[in-house]
Amino acid sequence: MRAWIRRLLPGVACGLVIGCGGSAGPSTPTPVSVTSVRFEYRAATAPRTDLPAAAQACARMVSLTHMHPSWREFLRLNLTPVPPDRFEITLADVPVGTTVSFRINDGNRCDENPTGAVTRNVFANDVALLQNASTPGTGSEPGFAFTVSSDGRITQ
Repeated sequence: MRAWIRRLLPGVACGLVIGCGGSAGPSTPTPVSVTSVRFEYRAATAPRTDLPAAAQACARMVSLTHMHPSWREFLRLNLTPVPPDRFEITLADVPVGTTVSFRINDGNRCDENPTGAVTRNVFANDVALLQNASTPGTGSEPGFAFTVSSDGRITQ
């Protein structure tokens, strides 16, 4: 047998046999506990007709009022309008016991923030949230952070 094969075989054999200091195979990730959270944004659902001209491009970009949750890699999720004065969405996959963040964008707020990011009137499971986080977007945008317990209790 050639010398290089004799040197290679013990390493290959060790890699195939359990007991050479390696593990028994890939470990399974620990499941993350999740719960449902109902998000509510209290604001007019009709588009504003009095937005200044400088805010019109932002309002078109925002389009439908939506949120960007951190636990979904800030993916855009449209909120459901409940006329005349609120938007809502319930998400059943919010991680328990860890701080998560999200942002809501509303074209009607483009005169307050150049991306329509909102900073008030946001609730999670009926708890008023304070603007207390920065989220990725067009630069850093204002958002909200909280922790939820397995029974749905929200803390900031």
